[in-house]
Amino acid sequence: MVARVVRPVVAAAVAVAGCGVLVFVDPTRPGSFLPPCPLYFLTGIQCPACGSTRMVYSLIHGDLAGAWHYNAVMLVVGLPLLAWLWARWFLAARAGRPNPPVSRKVGVPVVVAAVVWMLARNLVS
Repeated sequence: MVARVVRPVVAAAVAVAGCGVLVFVDPTRPGSFLPPCPLYFLTGIQCPACGSTRMVYSLIHGDLAGAWHYNAVMLVVGLPLLAWLWARWFLAARAGRPNPPVSRKVGVPVVVAAVVWMLARNLVS
């Protein structure tokens, strides 16, 4: 069973390691060690995930208002969605089943929300 869950466990470990970096590296400071979003850097357009690194940094440091400011949709929708996707991947792997595809009932609203969020944040700001 251990071999079956290696990939989801490694993915979780990489995420935890990334959060560990954010304990010490402040992405909110200009000239930070962490690179900016490539889309924003090249075009000035904020993708739906823009600000997520700063959001996670704020959460790790107990600043919920800051996390909300940097990316409210990823805070409220993205993080729970990622946790749910990881949990179903882990449970499927543990049971020896392939990771099930995301149904259209979930996928379509997520894509629509991402596009609406991207348009809203770029048109308002």
